[in-house]
Amino acid sequence: MGSLADMGILGKSFSVKVVDKVVVSAEEPWTDHWLSFTNLDLLVPPFNVSSFFCYNKPSYGSFPTMLNSLKASLSRALALYPPVSGDIAWNEAVGKNQIHCNNQGVDFIHAFADVELKELNFYNPDESVEGKLMPDKQRGVCAVQVTELRCGGMVIAIKFDHRIVDGYSANVFISSWADMNRSETPLMLPSFARSHMNPRSPTTYSPSIDDVFCLYSPQSLPDGQNHKQGEDILVNRIYYIESEQLKSLQSLASENGRRRSKLVAFTSFFWKKLALSMEEAGNGDKVCNVAVAVDGRRRLSEGDGVEKEKLMDSHFGNVLSMPYGTKKPQELNEMSLSNVAADVHEFLQIATKKDHFLDLIDWVEEQGSRPLISKAFARGEMSVMVSAGQRFHTMDEMDFGWGKLAFGSCHVPSERTDCFVMTMGSPINNEDWVVYMHVPLRHMNFIEAHASHVFKPLNADYLKI
Repeated sequence: MGSLADMGILGKSFSVKVVDKVVVSAEEPWTDHWLSFTNLDLLVPPFNVSSFFCYNKPSYGSFPTMLNSLKASLSRALALYPPVSGDIAWNEAVGKNQIHCNNQGVDFIHAFADVELKELNFYNPDESVEGKLMPDKQRGVCAVQVTELRCGGMVIAIKFDHRIVDGYSANVFISSWADMNRSETPLMLPSFARSHMNPRSPTTYSPSIDDVFCLYSPQSLPDGQNHKQGEDILVNRIYYIESEQLKSLQSLASENGRRRSKLVAFTSFFWKKLALSMEEAGNGDKVCNVAVAVDGRRRLSEGDGVEKEKLMDSHFGNVLSMPYGTKKPQELNEMSLSNVAADVHEFLQIATKKDHFLDLIDWVEEQGSRPLISKAFARGEMSVMVSAGQRFHTMDEMDFGWGKLAFGSCHVPSERTDCFVMTMGSPINNEDWVVYMHVPLRHMNFIEAHASHVFKPLNADYLKI
């Protein structure tokens, strides 16, 4: 791999000035009401999830006009999505935290960045996005920042409280907002119905649930701040993987006669690299966990007809399970990629059935109000969550009416202490992937040194900006 400068990814340092900050509320009519969390929402920790979307200078329209249009369409979108304009608060009537749909509104920040889109460091969002293009969410469950760039382009960034949305729901909200900004009816109207997520009576669940989630114990985890130092500090990086490399990984992962998906192949390859990095750092005897986020929407509607399928597709909230595999690095390093892929495929099987998600809902019910956590992250071991964002169709649907998205990605706030990897589609080539990573610097450096043929730092040249 050449130097970062050779690759055109030494981004320009730049300043950002907040021009204006207003509160955007849902347009009338709206009613003050409470919305309970579903049992699957209760599996999500209280941290934020974010996305940002970059656009070249549009061929028509002034920035003030576009800004006013965005505020007006956001107000209309919030009328369709009351939870987003609300807050999470204690409901005295039921004695628990719920979503208070009180239309307190969303902080909407207008900023100006003294930089051109092509000068942004896409490879290192810690430098270009964190604290600059991302809103600081001080209240409520959502905040938005629209940043005007010196070139006339813009970045729209949005931050959610994860307890009210998973990646799929966040994406549906943002694409609905984009539809409404183009004066079109959203492709999907959200469902806030709770009955289809109720536990069964009597509750029943398989012991296998205990392999995926457990009770949260505070002493096992960091305190929510990234206090690590040196090479252990968690950093964010964005790479692209060319289609030929993905096909090659898939072929190697499928060597034992079973065709594996690209996600299983990628997860297996990443897991092995992580293990090698741990071994090099003298941690070969520690445990290395990899979890995969599995969306249960389609699974929960299995066999229940088209109406239930539509209801689950449009369900706004969290519908995730997080099966995982655990191995010592030494063991992983001795295995072929196809054998690791067989193990990944195996642990994923638990979350492919409708019964698993029904059991999960019942299991949460039986835990009462006790805090819960993904078992992969329960003991402070080296654990990474892999999430697939390909089905979000981000690149096509985030059209606010002034041209195709130049680039869009999730963003992990730097204070998050959990390791996270998101695979996404590429805006340039449908067969390529863009991969967002939030992992310790030590492992990032190792992966760059030993897998540079797969992970290529994202830059403006690749994005054709």
